[in-house]
Amino acid sequence: MITLFQAIIMGILQGVTELFPVSSLGNSVILPNIFGWHLDQNAPYFLTFLVATHFATAVVLFFFFFKEWKKILGAMYRSFLAREIAKDDSYAKVGWLLVVATIPAGILGLLFQESLRSLFASAQIASFFLIINGIILFGAEQLRKRSNQKFVSEKESDKNIAKLHWWQSISIGVAQSFALIPGISRSGTSIAGGLLSGLGHEDAARFSFLLATPVIGAAALLKLPSLASPSQAHLRGVMSAGAISAAIAAYLSVRFLVKYFKTKTLTPFAIYCFFGGIVYSLYFLFK
Repeated sequence: MITLFQAIIMGILQGVTELFPVSSLGNSVILPNIFGWHLDQNAPYFLTFLVATHFATAVVLFFFFFKEWKKILGAMYRSFLAREIAKDDSYAKVGWLLVVATIPAGILGLLFQESLRSLFASAQIASFFLIINGIILFGAEQLRKRSNQKFVSEKESDKNIAKLHWWQSISIGVAQSFALIPGISRSGTSIAGGLLSGLGHEDAARFSFLLATPVIGAAALLKLPSLASPSQAHLRGVMSAGAISAAIAAYLSVRFLVKYFKTKTLTPFAIYCFFGGIVYSLYFLFK
């Protein structure tokens, strides 16, 4: 079982690593093993715990971008009634781009989430894919189309995102689906996909954080009834502590990263993933 202390630490870990491009799933597999915690990550109680922390993260993201979501959802409703997207309505375009990008992750998640998780849920394998994640992040930085934009406003950022083609949005959605494998980061692959589609760091990160809300939220909602299961009643205090910790960590993380990507790159995260993955791999190899 998971203790109160472990729940708080795991909640903080999830809230940070879900948004930082370093793989929340990979770190949730690796770090408990390093700490010597014997958590059965395929047990119902742990999966329920993950649902609670992911749902808390999705709620935080929604309210952090609440003003934007109001504009996006309103614009999508107008375009739905009109049966077309107005050329100057960037919020409607962004909204439908998010819908399109969500589809690949939704389909692949429903089909392969459990099998991939059970297949790759070992600390050694997660460490290997953390190295791959670092290579992906570094490669995206090297291959991306250079952008000179800096310190764009929210409105300008949405206009930049709205310039994406539909197939580019789909490719970003497919890219983030690789995060079903522990060690591959959802935010990292979606930001990398945005960079390779011509977005700047700030716009790619913004699109990634907006995209995270329906992706994480929908996945959590599907399993939310498990939180109300009588068999989990004795764990609700621990689950609540983990969810609150995740929410606080997610809020601080997204607030930091929104500012960070105005001028900074994925390179520091690529370095951590690559060399951290090597260190973790060697640790588990000789453990």
